[in-house]
Amino acid sequence: MIRLTVMYNLPQGTDEEEFLRWRLGEQQQANADAPGVLRTDFAIVESALQHLGPARHRFMTVAEWPDRETFERTFYAPEALAALEANLAKLADPVFLVSEVLASSEG
Repeated sequence: MIRLTVMYNLPQGTDEEEFLRWRLGEQQQANADAPGVLRTDFAIVESALQHLGPARHRFMTVAEWPDRETFERTFYAPEALAALEANLAKLADPVFLVSEVLASSEG
């Protein structure tokens, strides 16, 4: 399974409530409807390990695809990249991590 994790902040002066309405509504649905997506989550980062200092990012989005081929075909499609470019204007300090899940447990 391929997992995309995106950590980010909002640009200075952004209305967080307005952002949350967009992100929890149409953007959450767009992420869930992306071809091949098995699961997607959106979270507000509440804290980090205290001895390491404050959290560097306020928000985190996670999406999972069954395999690398499906992820790349979906995420790097021209229309997906165009939508990503438009959405990046709403974010500050984004960090994108693409990982291959080697083990997973649910308890």
